[in-house]
Amino acid sequence: MSADSRAAGERADAPPAATHPDGPARIGAPLAVLLWGGGLLLLLASVAVAVTIGPARISVPDVRSTVAAHLGLGASDLSPIRDGIVWNLRMPRTLLAAVCGAGLAVCGTVMQSLLRNPLADPFVLGVSSGASTGAVVVVVLGVGGGAVPLSAGAFTGALLSFALVLSLSHTLGGSTDRVVLSGVAAMQLFSALTSFVVMTSADAEQTRGVLFWLLGSLSGVGWSEVALCSAVLAVCLVICLAHARTLDAFAFGQDAAAALGVNVARTRTVLLCTTALLTAALVSAAGAIGFVGLVLPHAARALTGSGHRRLLPVTALAGAVFLVWVDTLARTVLDPQEVPVGVVTALIGVPAFVLVLYRTRSTS
Repeated sequence: MSADSRAAGERADAPPAATHPDGPARIGAPLAVLLWGGGLLLLLASVAVAVTIGPARISVPDVRSTVAAHLGLGASDLSPIRDGIVWNLRMPRTLLAAVCGAGLAVCGTVMQSLLRNPLADPFVLGVSSGASTGAVVVVVLGVGGGAVPLSAGAFTGALLSFALVLSLSHTLGGSTDRVVLSGVAAMQLFSALTSFVVMTSADAEQTRGVLFWLLGSLSGVGWSEVALCSAVLAVCLVICLAHARTLDAFAFGQDAAAALGVNVARTRTVLLCTTALLTAALVSAAGAIGFVGLVLPHAARALTGSGHRRLLPVTALAGAVFLVWVDTLARTVLDPQEVPVGVVTALIGVPAFVLVLYRTRSTS
């Protein structure tokens, strides 16, 4: 394939807004600050209200007093049981939902711009499939003799999958289409390994537990998962924001970015590793939650345009708010039975995905 053909293919695969880096909805700094401030207030309100929803009757003032008491800023009037429900059960789960939503949305934004593909998401590198295999190996095969937690196995599997993708894509030439194809190959390989282990070694109870986790679950998480995932998100978000102008340059294609002075190979490796690390941390804590990183970046671009310095924070806030309410719906809609979070995101995300496909078709 000639260089002109590859360039034409890249232009056809670019996100709708990517061909116009300022975007149809270019906004000024005051409006951007307003969006960020409004998004942050909406996120705080969403977390406070979501914690009150459930079988136990808890109000927003109860949540505020409990949080203040645990931060040493006052005393809580709640009973120990209700205090435990707020602080040990609902609050870490809701905060982890916010962190996962923000992280997956940011990863999707970076992947779509880096690969110039509007349908790219955080799992395009096969990280989710590798994490699933690692989790299944620990739970079903008992690797580690019970000393290795599921999250550690999932994280290890995710990193192994990404290492395979990076090695394959480098061997095949390192272009964006080779990265995507390598990710698809790794995804199929680790999905097959997961299915093989479950079919040959798992009993009915293990199969049900593994399937529930594979579909995304925030049940049973604690403050340690919140702290770890929040730290990884903070570091990776800083790295992505530091490369915001570089991501803008990638909107014109790799050749144009190189002409603007961007070290294409190094930048792509850094950002791929960053998104893979963040995705691995989130998947190891909450399982595979799809469609967040696919759909939310497009919604955020409609508000901010495609300039990444403004797009990334808005996308993170939108993803956080979205997943907080999705998780609230998942744990309450069929109470006392819980629906996997990934099922709810798929039910919401599929129509949005079809809309993205339609927009891609109409602009190609």
